[in-house]
Amino acid sequence: MEKEVVISIKGMQKYEGALPDVIELVTEGRLARDGESYTLSYQESELTGLEGTLTTIQVDGEQVTLMRVGEFNSQLVFQEGRRHLSMYNTPYGAMTIGVNTRHLLARLTDQGGDIEVDYSVEVDHALAGRNIFRINVKEAEGGLGSLKQ
Repeated sequence: MEKEVVISIKGMQKYEGALPDVIELVTEGRLARDGESYTLSYQESELTGLEGTLTTIQVDGEQVTLMRVGEFNSQLVFQEGRRHLSMYNTPYGAMTIGVNTRHLLARLTDQGGDIEVDYSVEVDHALAGRNIFRINVKEAEGGLGSLKQ
């Protein structure tokens, strides 16, 4: 199954000594199911500062993996109560970051659903910030509907 969807993203980044940075984005994307796993993908825009980057979110049971391919390449793995090390590539070089997931909720069906992730980021074993994002996925109205069964 693969279909066009509307993706609403609300993200907040909190850094020590700074006001939270909040972003809201509504974009078109694709939702695909392979067995029990779902894959959500969309193109980033100027608004996120990642224009030209393809973001893919894989939901597989209790694990969510966020991958970005473009000028900024990264792969972040989220599992509630677990810490994962990830590579984060930027035009200025690559770095290893730690991702510690505090809360994870991923409820997707063929019609859409919700993903919520609350996690902290460590750089060189020092807390660099806390991020929370909420994603809502809905079938595209009047779109192409189901592309593949």
